[in-house]
Amino acid sequence: MSVSILGAGAFGTALAISLAHKGPVTLWSRDAEQTRRMQEARENTRLPGVALPTEINATSDIDHAAQGDVLLLAVPMQQLRAVLTRYASTLGGKTLVACCKGIELASGMGPVSVIAQTIPGARPALLTGPSFADDIARGLPTALTLACSEAGLGHALQNELTTANLRLYRTTDTVGAELGGALKNVMAIGCGASIGAGLGDSARAALITRGFAEMQRFAALRGGQPETLMGLSGLGDLVLTCSSDLSRNYRYGLSLGQKQTFDTSTTVEGVATARAVADIAAAEGLDMPISTTVAELSSGAYSVTEAIQSLLNRPLKEE
Repeated sequence: MSVSILGAGAFGTALAISLAHKGPVTLWSRDAEQTRRMQEARENTRLPGVALPTEINATSDIDHAAQGDVLLLAVPMQQLRAVLTRYASTLGGKTLVACCKGIELASGMGPVSVIAQTIPGARPALLTGPSFADDIARGLPTALTLACSEAGLGHALQNELTTANLRLYRTTDTVGAELGGALKNVMAIGCGASIGAGLGDSARAALITRGFAEMQRFAALRGGQPETLMGLSGLGDLVLTCSSDLSRNYRYGLSLGQKQTFDTSTTVEGVATARAVADIAAAEGLDMPISTTVAELSSGAYSVTEAIQSLLNRPLKEE
């Protein structure tokens, strides 16, 4: 199989670097100037200091990129539908592997569902789990979940996309994998806020644990399997994202807790996901206190002090 990656941000580029050790890879950016710079400098400024292997062909020609047998969609969750809609005629019938995490605010859908709805003839899958672009790009060992409802296609993708430093585990539970990757971003914002406010590591541990309980409840509501949430795309990603300054969502929460401004050009998927989860939970009567509080905190409706008090003042219950 030939592989193309649509989206030349840090993560898309990191995947291209890892896959290039197995053979030629096409890396697509809609920014022609970015493409020119990558081809000339053999570096992407989103991953400074990491050389692009000669096996990577950077292009801004979507028709050329779409010739790949497998297309990895490394675009932000809230932009996924727009990209798919714009290039629907080109991407029809293709194997499309989403590499984004989140829940679409407008529809409440995850990436696999958005692909299936937008391009019905496509064969959708999802690549998700605990990973930082810099680690993958530098060849550090990383394990991810490959979720695909078609078992045969899942096997083929697992073999094709596994590299020397990138080990994939497969599942057919696309819903559970989607939600694990989406909801951990919400919890990371909460953990960042708690550390930023000086509440300490014990409070963070409590938020991770109770946040994981919320993730399991929400996944069960949407049809996800509990064992999927116990794996890389759930618990693994949750632990990484809630405990590292490399996480954008964690850093955003940290800035809230410290009452500092945050770079608005940085994608923070957990903000929109928290709003989507809060809306769904309210409509379904599902108890999601941390997610709801993060949504209120991110929107400015709560201060950090008010958010903390709202959680501490909840009725006592069994674990």
